Amino acid sequence: MKKAVAEILEKALKKISANLSEEEIEKLVEIPPSSEMGDFAFPCFPLAAILKKNPAQIAIEIKKQIRVEKEFEKIVVSGPYVNFFVDKLNFSEKTIEEILKKKNAFGKFSLAKKEKILVEFSQPNTHKAFHVGHIRGTSLGESISRILEFCGQKVIRANYSGDTGMHVAKWLWCYKKYHSREKLSDNEEWIASIYVDAVRRLEEKPLLHAEVDEINLKLESKKDKKLYELWKKTRRHSVNSWKKIYKELNAKFDKYFFESGVEKRGKQISLELLKKGIAEKSDGAVIMDLKKYNLGVWVLLRSDGTVLYSAKDLALAGEKMKKYRADKNISLHGSEQNLHFRQLFKTLEIMGIEKEKFSDIAFDMVRLPSGKMSSRTGENILYSDFMKEIAEHAKMEIKKRQRNSLTFSSQSEKMGRKISQKELDSRALKISIAAIKYSMLKQSANKVIVFDKKEALNFEGDTGPYLLYSYARAKSIIKKSKSFSKNSGKPEKIKIIDEKEIELAKKFSQFPEIVKNSFENLNPAMIANYSYQLSQTFNEFYHSCPVLGSEKQNFRIALVKSFVQVMENSFGMLGIVALEEM
Repeated sequence: MKKAVAEILEKALKKISANLSEEEIEKLVEIPPSSEMGDFAFPCFPLAAILKKNPAQIAIEIKKQIRVEKEFEKIVVSGPYVNFFVDKLNFSEKTIEEILKKKNAFGKFSLAKKEKILVEFSQPNTHKAFHVGHIRGTSLGESISRILEFCGQKVIRANYSGDTGMHVAKWLWCYKKYHSREKLSDNEEWIASIYVDAVRRLEEKPLLHAEVDEINLKLESKKDKKLYELWKKTRRHSVNSWKKIYKELNAKFDKYFFESGVEKRGKQISLELLKKGIAEKSDGAVIMDLKKYNLGVWVLLRSDGTVLYSAKDLALAGEKMKKYRADKNISLHGSEQNLHFRQLFKTLEIMGIEKEKFSDIAFDMVRLPSGKMSSRTGENILYSDFMKEIAEHAKMEIKKRQRNSLTFSSQSEKMGRKISQKELDSRALKISIAAIKYSMLKQSANKVIVFDKKEALNFEGDTGPYLLYSYARAKSIIKKSKSFSKNSGKPEKIKIIDEKEIELAKKFSQFPEIVKNSFENLNPAMIANYSYQLSQTFNEFYHSCPVLGSEKQNFRIALVKSFVQVMENSFGMLGIVALEEM
C-alpha cells in the first residue's frame, strides 16, 4: 500500500515541480503513531528547501493535485503532512488476496540485478569446543543467507576454520600422551574434553610445553606420517561433530575452507607483495604499513617466516574469487576482529581488488548471566551441554502446559492427546532451537547478548516460543475450521470491518517493506522483531474477534491463514522450524 501512496504522490509532486522518484517518496512515507491521524503520512519538510516554501503550504498544494483513488477513504492535510486514510475493507481484502495467492513468495520484490554472494560464517576451530558463542555467528550467517535467497540472490555458504597451530598441537600431544587408548569420536564433548585436559596439564606443568612445541614442528613439516594421519582423522571427526550441530540449528554449508589449505599460498602472496614493494620488511618480518590510512601495521610473516592469520586471509580471499567468482564476499566475525578486517580490505584494495567485492558484518559476544565464556578453558559452555539444559527446561514447560490443558479435557481426549517421549524430545529440541536462535537474531549484531534461559523459553513475551505458540494457535483454528460448513476457504464480502481485523491486515501489508529493509541492511533483527509484533497483533485479534461460528467466519479464517503464511515466510528467513502443536 505504501507503493500505491508513493505512486499517487509522484504524479502530484511533478505538477508542483518537485520531481522525486517513486522510490525516494516511498522512503519518506511514514506510518502515523495513531490510526486517527491516518494510515500513511507524507511529511513535506524535505521539499521546503527545493520549493522554497513553508511545508504546510506545500502540503495544501499537493492535496489540490490529488484525486482520491478507490483504495482510499480520504486524503487530508494536517499542518506539514498529507495524510492518507485507506478504504479499510478494500485494503484488507486485497491484502489477504495477495498473500493467499503469492503464498511463500509474498514479500519478495524484483531486484534490479541478481548477484552471486558468498557468505562466510560460523568458523569454529577444529580440535576445540563448539560453544554457545558460535551459535550467534551461525544463526546470523544462516539467516542472512536465507534473506538473500528469499530476495532472489544466489548464495554460497562457506565455513573457514583454524585447523593448524598451537591449539591443534596441544590436542594431539594430549591425546597421544594421555588418551591414546580412547577410540576417536565425532562426539563434540569428547573432542573438547581432550583440549581442556591439555590446557589443565600444561598449566600444572609448564615444562611440558617443550613437548607440544615439538609436536607443532613435526605437524608443520609433515614428516611424521603417523602424526599427520592422526591430524587428518581428528580434523575429520571435528567437522563431523559440527555437522550434527548444524543440522539441529537448521544451517548448512557448501564449502569448508581450512587454514592449512591457504597457509602456503599466504606465504607466497606475502613474498610477492614484498617483491612488488607493496609490503616491506621490518625487523625481519614482512608487514603492510597502513599507518597513513590510520590502520597501523599489519604483520603478514613473522621474522622466522611463519605465516600469520593476515597472510592466510589474503590467500583465502584469492581462493574465494578463483573458485566461486562471486559478485560479493561477506564475512561474519566477532567484533574483536574489526581492525583486522579493515586492514585486510585495505590491503586487498591496494592489491587492485575492487573494494565492493569484499565486506564484513561484525557481531558482539554472547554472555551468560554468570559472565563471559572462554574456549581456552573448561569454563566455556559446550553447545551439547547447553542444548541439554535448555531442552530439559523446555520439556518442563511442555508438560506443565499439557497438564493445564488436560485438566479441562474429557477422558477420551486425554487418551488421544498424550504425548510420547519421542515426540516430547523432538518438540522440546525445536522449541529450544527457536528460543536460542530468536534471542540471538532479534538483537542488532553490534549488541552484547546476555542469554537467560528462563527468559528465552518464556511462552509469553518477546521470545521464540511465543512466536511458535502464536503460529500453533493459528494452525489449530484452521484445522478446526474444516468441520464448520461456513468455511469455503475464501473471504466473504463484508460490510463492516473491526479495528483488530484492519490492524492485522495493515501489519501484513508491512511485510514486503520489512523484507526489503532487512535485505538492504543485511539485518535479520528486522524480520525477527516484525514477527513478534505480528504475533502480538494476531493474538489481540484472536482475543477480540471470535473466528469459528462467527458471522464473519470465512473472512476471519482468511486472516488466520494469511497470518500463518506470513509467519512461515518469516520463520523461513530466520531459520526457525515452525511447530503445529506446542
